Amino acid sequence: MKLAIAQINCVLGDLAGNAAKILQHSEQAKLQGAQLLLTPELGLCGYPPEDLLLRDGFYRACAQALAELAGKTSGIAVVVGHPHERDGKRYNAASLLRDGEIAATYLKHELPNYSVFDEKRYFDHGSEPCVFEMKGIRFALNICADIWEADAARQARNAGAQVLLVLNASPYAMRKQEARYGAIRERIAETGLAVVYANLVGGQDELVFDGGSFAMDSHGNLTAQGRQFEEALLMLEIQRDLCPNGEKAAALGEEAGIYRALCLGVRDYIGKNRFPGVLLGMSGGIDSALTLAIAADALGADKVHAVMMPSPYTAQISLDDSREMVKILGVRYDEFPIVPMFQC
Repeated sequence: MKLAIAQINCVLGDLAGNAAKILQHSEQAKLQGAQLLLTPELGLCGYPPEDLLLRDGFYRACAQALAELAGKTSGIAVVVGHPHERDGKRYNAASLLRDGEIAATYLKHELPNYSVFDEKRYFDHGSEPCVFEMKGIRFALNICADIWEADAARQARNAGAQVLLVLNASPYAMRKQEARYGAIRERIAETGLAVVYANLVGGQDELVFDGGSFAMDSHGNLTAQGRQFEEALLMLEIQRDLCPNGEKAAALGEEAGIYRALCLGVRDYIGKNRFPGVLLGMSGGIDSALTLAIAADALGADKVHAVMMPSPYTAQISLDDSREMVKILGVRYDEFPIVPMFQC
């Protein structure tokens, strides 16, 4: 059978926009022959929702958006991440949308509570596996931190799963992809399950999600690799050997990855907050030159305004370098000497 990973860039709180994006990717995947689409963690609402999760109305709105999305989904099953309320408790969840209905719901077991994560503040723990069958293959769901511990994946195997589908909102850090590979290989070694790993992409405040979705077979071999730092639809095919094969995008070098992360973070912070552009102070040094290059690559030269404010202590080389830099990048540039302020 064919399945797909929708590596999407969500806007926090934009339920209608995120649902439309999921639906669009499901239609694209269906046209390419996929019977199943996997989306990232909390893809319906964006990640991290933080104190939106303290609002009762937010859960009601998410439930309504999920039901409406299920009703629009046809000819393909879709796994969607969303906040979920049940019996007075609240969960980080993932639901299988199938034949116009919400066919099953999985509740995240492991809630990270360190560094940028504070899910224990908002969510309760799930405890049960979720296994479903398609085309003779038994799939199970896990969500992000579940895969870093043994219990949830082991429960999935014991419940009869053959392939583990993992929804993630895993932020970028240097050498993070290698750590993800290592964690997945540990779970594979313990369970013998093939794994399909969908990761969020995009910037949200101080966080950047790098995508890089991938798949591994039951021996821990990398069998598919999505691109980093951009939206993508990664197509996979699972044969009788349960190996999820697909394209393998070339890995980015460390410096290229850092630069792409910086550009993506700037682009989404400016764009998602609806700022018209950026104003940058130039010094003629390396720091402002690099900042200007990131802004121009992230936003386009038309949204960047560079300003130089030379003082009595500004060296001519600083002025020359600033002028050369803005000329190369094609951004708007103004000089406002502040010498008269020193003479007052």
